[in-house]
Amino acid sequence: MKHEHVDLKSIAWETMEKYGFSPRFSREVIHEAERVSQKHQVHIKKGIRDLRGLLWSSIDNVDSEDLDQIEYVKEGENGEIHVKVAISDVDQYVPKGSKTDAHAGHNGTSVYPGIITFHMLPDQLCKGISSLLPGQDSYAIIIEYTVMLDGEVRSGNIYQGVVRNKAKLVYEEIGNWLMGYGPVPPQVATIEGLKRQIELQNEAAVRLREHRRRQGALDLETLEAQVISDGETVTDLIIQRQNAAHYLIEEFMVAANGTMVLFLEKAGLPLIQRVVRVPKYWEEIRLVAAGYGEKLPVHPDAKSLSSFLSKQRKADPERFPDLSLTIVKLMGSGEYVPFIPGKNPIGHFALAVTDYTHGTAPNRRYVDLIIQRLIKSVLLGTKPPYTIQELDEKAEWLSGREKAANKVERFMRKSAAAVLLKPRIGETFEAFVTGASEKGTYVRLIDPPAEGRVVKRESGLRVGQKVVVKLLRTDPYNGHIDFEYLQNP
Repeated sequence: MKHEHVDLKSIAWETMEKYGFSPRFSREVIHEAERVSQKHQVHIKKGIRDLRGLLWSSIDNVDSEDLDQIEYVKEGENGEIHVKVAISDVDQYVPKGSKTDAHAGHNGTSVYPGIITFHMLPDQLCKGISSLLPGQDSYAIIIEYTVMLDGEVRSGNIYQGVVRNKAKLVYEEIGNWLMGYGPVPPQVATIEGLKRQIELQNEAAVRLREHRRRQGALDLETLEAQVISDGETVTDLIIQRQNAAHYLIEEFMVAANGTMVLFLEKAGLPLIQRVVRVPKYWEEIRLVAAGYGEKLPVHPDAKSLSSFLSKQRKADPERFPDLSLTIVKLMGSGEYVPFIPGKNPIGHFALAVTDYTHGTAPNRRYVDLIIQRLIKSVLLGTKPPYTIQELDEKAEWLSGREKAANKVERFMRKSAAAVLLKPRIGETFEAFVTGASEKGTYVRLIDPPAEGRVVKRESGLRVGQKVVVKLLRTDPYNGHIDFEYLQNP
């Protein structure tokens, strides 16, 4: 049976516009980026340190070209590990008030629908001169901190530098090696000193992660299908599991972001913080835990919730992602809020940290560019680039843009799954029930990991139940996948 061709790229463009994004760069923005690229040269000026000789490396997705950060560590005394994180100096090429800045500020973030990527900045910048690609000299902001034996962080200096990435490494290869599932990646084996460098980075990350867990950081794992495409249609949906390499980068960035907050607080500058508030639906979270036979305290307590989640991950790893998703929904999403030094911070409930921002991905998120400009104003002794009112307005706008980007990405995952499953109408699949309420009953297939609605014989199904369902219909244009419940496996 021949199926009509579905133009997912067109659907992605339309979805971006539907949610208020400007997916196309104007002619003025493209010309501005081209002029900046043509004039680009890296010089070691006064006040900028030459750090090109260090063994910097990046870890990212295999196809990533918009590299925001690279890392380097060194052993210190008494088991300390000194960390340097270099963040691309995007402000060098995207000054406040430029056409490119206005476009980036409007969209607020890069959006990754799977079939196509909508970058916040033109390719000449985010994939070129403002990307920390191997083999090229790059301007960067260097964040230093020290990881103690117990995982505590001692914040250090922040300054400008010139760096050179010596190795672009890939999450899957590094993660498999560090976890004992695969060999040492060839690039790591052939570059002198890199194997020991990554091992030391991993040691620092393990300490950081264990320390945050002791503080109550939540061990969550929500499954988001990654769309595999040949450029025209969907060939597969896969789940990209978190591994040791993902944790390494996450821990290094959490510590770097905390160091940036302390730096700006010390300078007395207002900034934007990234927060996850104490859950307002804590009673509902307690009811979820009670369903698993666990009792959480009456008042929100991150350590108790963390302990419950860790226990459930070990007891039922197959269903754990759905439990994680339920907890995430009840906690509420992260948001950006302005913060004035001296006031009481809201903190980040899920990460178990008090001082946190987003400042490590200025090629991909606009709030990170704001944080970078604030830091540079301190380093250069210039007037702060933003007023409290500006920060307040931008925090609200960028919180909304992040939510809109998530909606685009979720819709496109559903649309892509509908395309992939269209030839399989009438087939049966094993699945888990992920939602059961007046709004409808929803399931997630085990393979492929697509989500859809049970529209026939759904009565009586409960969340977490394993079921067999029959695929009835798919609609890529509206992101719908409909099932009939058949039986329990």
